[in-house]
Amino acid sequence: MEPVTDLSYAPNPRSLPGLEKAVGQCRRCPLYAKATQAVAGQGPVLAAIMLVGEQPGNDEDLAGQPFVGPAGRLLDKALGESGLERGSVYVTNAVKHFKFVPRGKRRLHQRPNAEEISICRWWIDIERKLVKPRLIVAMGATAARSIAGKPVVIVRRRGLISETDGVHLMVTIHPSWLLRMPDPRLRRAEFEAFVADLKRARAFVL
Repeated sequence: MEPVTDLSYAPNPRSLPGLEKAVGQCRRCPLYAKATQAVAGQGPVLAAIMLVGEQPGNDEDLAGQPFVGPAGRLLDKALGESGLERGSVYVTNAVKHFKFVPRGKRRLHQRPNAEEISICRWWIDIERKLVKPRLIVAMGATAARSIAGKPVVIVRRRGLISETDGVHLMVTIHPSWLLRMPDPRLRRAEFEAFVADLKRARAFVL
């Protein structure tokens, strides 16, 4: 049986705690049916920088918090090397539920499709209104598509800051991409490039 969805669910929370509660009740797309829980963004109101990833992973789905798994630990390391503190930025995902396929005891990540990204943009728009970031850093193609409203080629836009839909946007890689790189020398070089992107973001909002 297909899960029951409800696109008419369109709350307008006026605070981040209200947003978290509203996201937790979301049934706008079918992803809620298999996920453990929705994962709302985390960070301070009026954060100068909003970091947007793709979707919660297995660890985030179980914990109910964004970027707490291996990619999150790598992000924390990059933030530290760039001079940013995790607690000073708002961290969220383009899609709020974990999309996966079961493989035995494991749950393997699946990339959200265009419709799921579009439907979940409702929450990104609310987060933008509440947090009012001066710069959004979209990490990966899914996040970039969510913010820009269209496909974005990362290699063409990486590290550049432009104005999109009334907000300044920088596109960079997603830290999980670094984890999939088998060559340690290349992985280190790309990590340093990621840190350089975050340094550029920090300099922009100073």
